[in-house]
Amino acid sequence: MLTTNVRGARRVAGWAGVVCAALLATACNGQGSPTSMGSDAPNPSAAYLAQGQDIHGKLLFMPACNGFGCALSGDSTTFLSKMTWKSWSDTQALGTGIDKIDGCDPNCAAGPVYSVAAVVTLSNPVKVCYSSGPHRVWTKVSFKFPHGLPKALRGDSAPQNPWVFSSVITAAKQSCAS
Repeated sequence: MLTTNVRGARRVAGWAGVVCAALLATACNGQGSPTSMGSDAPNPSAAYLAQGQDIHGKLLFMPACNGFGCALSGDSTTFLSKMTWKSWSDTQALGTGIDKIDGCDPNCAAGPVYSVAAVVTLSNPVKVCYSSGPHRVWTKVSFKFPHGLPKALRGDSAPQNPWVFSSVITAAKQSCAS
């Protein structure tokens, strides 16, 4: 019971942090400029990972995702962690690390988080229009799990693979419409 309460409290605290960061980013960046693109980007046309699938939040370039990790999902159920990128071009990024997946059983607030070794491919970047100029953001992720998935994450409970970030695609189109 205590473990369930601690996990629930962590989940609520995490969501509060995400909401707070999103509000601060929006308030401080006027027309939705990216909050962090990394100054070491080799090419202005390079693509970025929109943390939590939020194009108005933090944009990440070759992130290591140390600590708890980088939010891949907007609902805090999937994080990348301990990433090492073998390549990062304007069309595809390939890396290895840990995919932290919330088992959501009995629910996502109380479910266990599984750390699964993964080969991650980011692809299909789209143009996002910011007041500071256009940038490209990944819209698809594919996983290979060299050691397989835990039993609890197989079958109907398996993570979506490949995973298309339709919310990023929609937001990108809207950002360039005006």
